[in-house]
Amino acid sequence: MKLLVLGGGAQGSAAAYDLLQNDAVEEVVIGDAQTESVASFLEPFLGGRLRVEKVDARNPDSVRPVMAGMDAVLCALPYYFNLEMTRLAIEAGAHFADLGGNTEIVEAQRELDEVARQKGVSVVPDCGLAPGMVNILAQAGIDELDSTESVRMWVGGLPQQPEPPLNYQIVYSMEGVLDYYTTPGLVLHEGEPVDVEALTGLEQVTFPEPLGVLEAFYTAGGISTLPYRYRGDLRTMEYKTLRYPGHAVIMKAIRDLGLLSDEPVKVDGAEITPRQFFIDRVSPGLRKPDGRDLVALRVEVRGTKGGGPRAIRFDLLDYYDEGTGITAMMRTTGFSLALTGVMQCQGQIREKGVRTPDETVEPPAYVDGLARRGIQVQRTDVEGYG
Repeated sequence: MKLLVLGGGAQGSAAAYDLLQNDAVEEVVIGDAQTESVASFLEPFLGGRLRVEKVDARNPDSVRPVMAGMDAVLCALPYYFNLEMTRLAIEAGAHFADLGGNTEIVEAQRELDEVARQKGVSVVPDCGLAPGMVNILAQAGIDELDSTESVRMWVGGLPQQPEPPLNYQIVYSMEGVLDYYTTPGLVLHEGEPVDVEALTGLEQVTFPEPLGVLEAFYTAGGISTLPYRYRGDLRTMEYKTLRYPGHAVIMKAIRDLGLLSDEPVKVDGAEITPRQFFIDRVSPGLRKPDGRDLVALRVEVRGTKGGGPRAIRFDLLDYYDEGTGITAMMRTTGFSLALTGVMQCQGQIREKGVRTPDETVEPPAYVDGLARRGIQVQRTDVEGYG
């Protein structure tokens, strides 16, 4: 297998590292605007099965030659590049997967379904952590039950050692986090997709010690198109972000005061956006180069089995890898992207064309793949349901 990873940032580097652990992968190419250096954990592979190519994602002619001859393309670029990169991968006859996060773009990718089928390739948007892993686990629960009433998903990337006032550290993109805090979330309520205000729906979720009690609230971006797919078939489906207690109240106040607005304002004659000012001011304190992170995930599916009530829960706790320096967020997101790409190449995807992970990724094979990477998903029957 030969695979191209577009984007040499945190998630792309993690995906490339994961691919290089697989002896069946002959070559990994990272396509990025910056080619001078790679993540330290990738340096030993340079000159062997790993090479770096300079590409400009804004220029299709820069990307086409690098895609030539690839079995799959894994896109870890910002979401607004996903549609054009999908077109180019299909043109090149390569499978394609991305980290997604924008439902409108996923719907536009779906319009390429027929041409992808004609080319014999699989396109899987939204296959990181959330969206991605949570959707596959949700589908696993739905598949196991005779009928499903509700699906609830909780995910958080957190510091192992929280520090006030936000008890948070940047684990991917501060811009992306603020998008999720300011954009309505999508849920399924009484069988219909509806928008809910981000940072509302506050509740507590308890994980095993030493993590303990976390808070959860609605955010955008994590559920993908699942509510549309199950419209009228399920009563409830929702996604919430996990944080340490107290985070949501602070961030909601900051947002409601207008400090996360993209509308320019004038300060002493200079025009700035409150959001960019906020990012510039808080990011240095939230970037903790020596900070260790963790990822907490829970998916709970409720319905019936064998004529009686049944609930299935999937739990995951993953931690910063001390050996490689790869964060938990990189492991659960970048490794998920890489695993999906390998499954595409090996014919472990249900069908060709454009399909979201819940539609086309086989949950048992995916969960087994995570386990081989040391990412353990624990499945339990929930006691007391019904």
